[in-house]
Amino acid sequence: MIKTFGAKGLSSYANRGMTLEADLGATNEYYLVNDIAVIYKKPTPITISKVNYPSRVEAVIKEGYFRTPSTTDYNGVYKGKYIDFEAKETKSKTSFPLSNIHKHQIEHLKRIYSHGGIGFLIVRFTVLNKTFLLTYEALSDFLDNTSRKSIPLSYFEESGYIIKDKYNPRVDYISVLNTLYFGGSK
Repeated sequence: MIKTFGAKGLSSYANRGMTLEADLGATNEYYLVNDIAVIYKKPTPITISKVNYPSRVEAVIKEGYFRTPSTTDYNGVYKGKYIDFEAKETKSKTSFPLSNIHKHQIEHLKRIYSHGGIGFLIVRFTVLNKTFLLTYEALSDFLDNTSRKSIPLSYFEESGYIIKDKYNPRVDYISVLNTLYFGGSK
């Protein structure tokens, strides 16, 4: 584990071994507890079709299926604006495969954007330990102007926003949103 210390003490962790989902869970809990934002992970819509039910405490789900395609991973409210985003990780050092995000998720983000909400992707390049926020607008621009099957790292570096690792909140995407939408400093 690599730790980076700055003038103000521990400023970031690299290769913490945490998944992006766990980091976002801790981040969203921090935002909630500190009354910054209300952002939740959406449950996956599943219908249970078979249960082994010998007793209430021993019930085991044996079969289930996805009811409908899920939209995106997270949604909530920040400063009166609806927030909706998808979070993904890739082990690639050079690009993010578009096969990792589904067409219905992109359509969902488009609807959020068209109704005045804030939609985006958070993508972590795990091997590089770099996490980016890519707005729906930048994603849409990329999709409209290329036939590539992946988004190159260089596009994230040019059109996205790096989210620096911190101790708390771990993945401080709100600071990026402040810069982009609320007149705050980066």
